[in-house]
Amino acid sequence: MSEREPLMPDQLTHGGLTQRVSALVLERRPPRSWRVGVVVCALLTLVFVIGLSHLFATGVGIFGLNIPVAWGLPITNTIWWIGIAHAGTLISAVLLLTRQRWRASINRFAEAMAMFAIVCAGLYPVLHLGRPWFWYYLLPYPNDMGLWPQWRSPLVWDFFAIATYLLFTSSFLYLSLLPDLASLRDRASARATRLFYGVLALGWRGDALHWARYERATKTMAAVAAPIVVAVTGIISLDLAVSIVPGFHFTIFPPYFVAGALLSGFATVAILAVVLRWMFALEDLVTRQHLDYLGRMMLIFVVIVNYAYTQEMFAAWYSGEVEYRYVYLDRWTGPYAPAWWGMILCNVGLTQLLWFRRVRRSPLAMLALGITTNLGMWLERFQIVFTSTHADYMPSNWDTVWPTGWDWAIYAGSLGLFGLLLLLFVRLMPMISMHDMRAQIADRGRDG
Repeated sequence: MSEREPLMPDQLTHGGLTQRVSALVLERRPPRSWRVGVVVCALLTLVFVIGLSHLFATGVGIFGLNIPVAWGLPITNTIWWIGIAHAGTLISAVLLLTRQRWRASINRFAEAMAMFAIVCAGLYPVLHLGRPWFWYYLLPYPNDMGLWPQWRSPLVWDFFAIATYLLFTSSFLYLSLLPDLASLRDRASARATRLFYGVLALGWRGDALHWARYERATKTMAAVAAPIVVAVTGIISLDLAVSIVPGFHFTIFPPYFVAGALLSGFATVAILAVVLRWMFALEDLVTRQHLDYLGRMMLIFVVIVNYAYTQEMFAAWYSGEVEYRYVYLDRWTGPYAPAWWGMILCNVGLTQLLWFRRVRRSPLAMLALGITTNLGMWLERFQIVFTSTHADYMPSNWDTVWPTGWDWAIYAGSLGLFGLLLLLFVRLMPMISMHDMRAQIADRGRDG
């Protein structure tokens, strides 16, 4: 077997690393590809704003919702965005606790991805409400108005799950930024820039006491991260599993959703790694070896997700309930069959290419597999929400419902919002963790 590629150039020094990464924020004019990306994402965000304006003025009737498919695309997208958010926390926390040094080049934009994805996820339950201006009914506010949230409603569970994850990811990201914000403060030439990063750095001086407290806080939050990842996705899956709807009522859903979330999250990290290394010429810092490791992580969760697909079908047949068996017959041959077979193609068929090292080390192949895997995971959430509800226990209620143009416009707009936030972040903040990379330079002899 050939020797593994180093995770960074042998000639890279502490000063060279700091100069190169900080220049992406302080000195270097953003590349044309970044500017084009910002324009495209801004236009999509404008579509999102227009869609929201029409939604608030007209109501949820603009969505493709009808009885019995009362959730539709908004809840599909909520679950999909939450899944994307999870790999960022896993890279930041679990790989930190297990001392995986390859995380140093990718953990920063993975953490940012997690925060912005959970923001997009949190918008959809509010948009799905019939009266979104009463969103605060989900909060445990004092009962002065003689009202109280319906604690048996999954929307209340979603609020606490999403709010907890957003608070954690933003705190963890900000904590990890402190040493690098101080570096930007010290290297900035303009007074306003020094003041901006100085305020954000909270007086970081880099002395032994600061580093000791930083390490203690980072490890504590990392230890809390894994239970949060499982709890958040588990709660979202229980929105479905606690019901008696055939196609929802499966006890395998919590671990199944966690594995699927991490698969889509690592696929998104792979997409960002390929795009950002090309956009900012970071091929020597985000190497093919990093892509190889991301491909391996994707492969782990591909195996788990494929096993979950098999067990879900087995449980439907083993239960002996005609309704559960019909759900799968309908998924295979009914009006939504293309969604199910597309999911199988993307998540079972194409992902088997990840067994090959040459594929995992190819930027174009990883970009393509990241996109197709995310498409497959979106189709998985689509067929769970739609096929499980459009034909329930009462044939008189059966109906086929399809997303409308406004569904697709708001979904495309949320992609634009996510991309815009991420592109602005990598322009204002260092996209590579300088202090983690410096530690890796000091440990270079043990790399790989």
